[in-house]
Amino acid sequence: MASSVQTHTHVPPVAKVQNLIDQVPCLGLIGNTPMVRVDGWADSHPGVEIWAKVEYFNPGGSVKDRPVLRMLAEAIADGRLTRDKTIIDSSSGNAGIAYAVIGRALGYKVEIVIPDNASVERIKRLKAHGATVTHTSAQDGYDEAIRHVRRLVAADPDKYFYCDQYSNDGNWQAHYDSTAEEIWLQTAGEISHFVYGVGTGGVLTGVGRKLKKLKPEVQIELLIPEAFPGVEGLKPLRDPEDHIPEILDQRLGDRDWDVDVDLAWEASQVLAASGLFAGQSSGANVWTAVQVARKLAEAGEGGLIVTVLCDTGERYFSTRLWDA
Repeated sequence: MASSVQTHTHVPPVAKVQNLIDQVPCLGLIGNTPMVRVDGWADSHPGVEIWAKVEYFNPGGSVKDRPVLRMLAEAIADGRLTRDKTIIDSSSGNAGIAYAVIGRALGYKVEIVIPDNASVERIKRLKAHGATVTHTSAQDGYDEAIRHVRRLVAADPDKYFYCDQYSNDGNWQAHYDSTAEEIWLQTAGEISHFVYGVGTGGVLTGVGRKLKKLKPEVQIELLIPEAFPGVEGLKPLRDPEDHIPEILDQRLGDRDWDVDVDLAWEASQVLAASGLFAGQSSGANVWTAVQVARKLAEAGEGGLIVTVLCDTGERYFSTRLWDA
């Protein structure tokens, strides 16, 4: 008997994304985000420029819109995601919102499993787009949310499409084809360093691979927090018990960095003073970029460092980030 599932694997991945945009034009707002120079610490690193990709300009308010659009487009095209299935995944918040925004626009149900320390603003945004929200204990870390999703899917596999952002190649490929290409064009190929903190590993792997292909001497600065909870949105990887994202290519990292959450918050506040209102993982990225810039300046070297403002600071009003 012929299968009732229609596969379209011959369609190029970027064309699959365009097919969705043609159906729902608002999805065309994803990507092509601006880049802005970060000058709040310029006196500490003369001769070195820091630029940030402003990903909170995406309609879902974060960098996660890009991979979620790609992963869902591919799943719809090859028949893994059908109208009778609910999109499900674990998230610290931003990917969940991207699933809710894009899934709802496309007419699918969405269920997100999220640690219970996620900010109130994120939870309200998820529910505003009609997503079902299931909480796990923050004491058990991000990995418990992953485990809980897998238990739900194992118990009722016909109900769910498990997108699994930690192992889905569409995650890093979205950044390879879009984010990295935009960075390359916006810096006219002058980028010398890319700085980013690890969450799922999608940005680091996709952007890192593309930049290394275009310019092998580009340095990839990898930010990994020491332990949970640390900086919200960044994933600890140093404990043997930590889940390592399957798509993360740590070999791309030329140097590893750690960041204290208080320093990340301080950097977010400095950014806010300059008119850039971004969350704490953005602060961590920028703080690390500043350390890289200072080392270059101390060595008498120049450079053009690029990092990412992952999401908007408005997602953290209910946290202690802005109390100072």
